[in-house]
Parts: sequence; structure tokens; C-alpha cells
Amino acid sequence: MHSEFLDVPDGKLAAVVTHLQMFERPAARPVPPVAAVLTEHPTPDLGWYRDLFSRVGSDWMWFSRQGMPDADLAAILHDEKTRVFAVEVEGRAEGLLELDFRTPGECELGYFGLTSAMVGTGAGRWLMEQALDLAWAQPITRLHVHTCTLDSPQALPFYIRSGFTAYRRQVEIADDPRKIGVLPADASPQEPII
Repeated sequence: MHSEFLDVPDGKLAAVVTHLQMFERPAARPVPPVAAVLTEHPTPDLGWYRDLFSRVGSDWMWFSRQGMPDADLAAILHDEKTRVFAVEVEGRAEGLLELDFRTPGECELGYFGLTSAMVGTGAGRWLMEQALDLAWAQPITRLHVHTCTLDSPQALPFYIRSGFTAYRRQVEIADDPRKIGVLPADASPQEPII
């Protein structure tokens, strides 16, 4: 058996990324009652989106959209083949679902997550069932997603329980967003800054 340790330069983060996919809608799973509604935002305001993105993902080092120039982010979010939804509770957005249909015949589950206030309420399973219904209502033959070791440790097993199968693993090395000002220094405290 052989293992190898590779140095990660100061100011960088390394994560193992797992890619998952499915080729048909799995059987629906029962979901608990959830006091939330799913609302589509066809051309979301970028400030609103970044706020929700941050509230859902800053504990898990979601940073890719935070440092993106407005024009680049708008090009993705305002594309008619990208669908953005918010999980709303009493009028406040508490979860994010982003489905990307820009590749013909496919859908990428681009972003999927809940604020800490919603974790443990059953809303994740409810949201996944909504996502599966919305994705497979379109003429696709493949739904895919990726997650990484910076994300919640619950994410990967949740995707597998939801019917996805892992098919590829990669190592991603990126600038630590806390060191370059994209995220606050106290984001993701479980990941030490080096």
C-alpha cells in the first residue's frame, strides 16, 4: 500500500471533490411536513443572492460566487436555463436551490443548501424531493452534483441516500477566501487558516 502527502502552500485550501450523478428520477421518498415554501427567482438581485449564498454556505467555505464579478454572476443567474429558488419561511429566504440546464440533456444541481436555522427540520429531504421533481420534469438524461470535504460532513451521504452515485474524485486547491477578503476571517472556523 502506498500513500503520498502533498504540501498545500500557505494561503491555499485543499479539498477532495466527489462528483455524483443519476440517470433517472429515483423513487420519491416520504418527507416530513415542512413550514416552508419554494419560490423561484427568475432574475435574482445579486445582493439578495449573495446574502443568501453567504448565510447558507459561509460555514462550509462556499466562496466561488462571492468574489465573482457582477457581470459574470448575472450571466449565470439571469440565463433562462438557470433556475434559482429560495426556501422561504415566513417571507425570509432560508435555503437555496440552483438548477443549471445550460448543458443540453443535463441538469447540474449547482447549489443546494439550508441556513443553520433549517438544518435538522427535515427541510433538506423536502428540498431534495422538490429539486428532483423540477430537474426530471425537463428533458434530461442526467442529473449531477459535486460536493467536497469543506462542505458539511452530512452532504455526501445525503446525496447518496437521495439516489446519486459517486463516479469521480478530484483534489481542488484554491486560494483561502478568508485570506483574500472574499469571506470573513471567522468563516468556517473548523478549517484553520494557514
